Amino acid sequence: MPPLATLAGRRVLFAMAADAEYGPHLKAIFTPLMTGVGPVEASISLTRALMELQADGALPDLVVSLGSAGSRRLKRTEVYQVTSVAYRDMDASAFGFEKGVTPFLALPATLPLSISIPGVAQASMSTGASVIAGSAFDAVGEDMVDMETFACLRVCQGFGVPLVGLRCISDGDADVEHIGDWLEYLHIVDEKLADAVGKLEAAIANGSVKL
Repeated sequence: MPPLATLAGRRVLFAMAADAEYGPHLKAIFTPLMTGVGPVEASISLTRALMELQADGALPDLVVSLGSAGSRRLKRTEVYQVTSVAYRDMDASAFGFEKGVTPFLALPATLPLSISIPGVAQASMSTGASVIAGSAFDAVGEDMVDMETFACLRVCQGFGVPLVGLRCISDGDADVEHIGDWLEYLHIVDEKLADAVGKLEAAIANGSVKL
């Protein structure tokens, strides 16, 4: 069965993309579902996990997608909760659809995330299957970029489970030339994400976040 954690009496499934982001501070709190990197892998892994939990009558009260993100405008090593997410790879504008809108799906290009955690800064997210660096940020209107949040949200919508997105900025304020540029700050990402999870638990406990 997929690993479920308990926060303030609620069942929570934590989803992460890569082991490198899962350090000792997060390990002290939960065991995550490791989805793999990118929207395709995230969709496959999270869908399978929620199907298994649903079959067992144990759907979580909440899914938390967390890990690192890139940004040219946000502060490196700071944590942000995702307020909205867009799918930057979707472009059917040649057929007259707004960029980012999936054809024949009654959803806007930007989807909101409704849960707000007190004490955690907020930012918009752009999800896609590419690493964004340097001048590539010119084409991104959102505050930060990742490779999984949009996919996780769409899967959660299919199962009627709310999603929280938590991301710590690991790179983006300078050109990325090697995977080491991403790995450099992941120990801080681990520590600060763990602090944000603690704030989420406190918010559930005091009723600021209602599930």
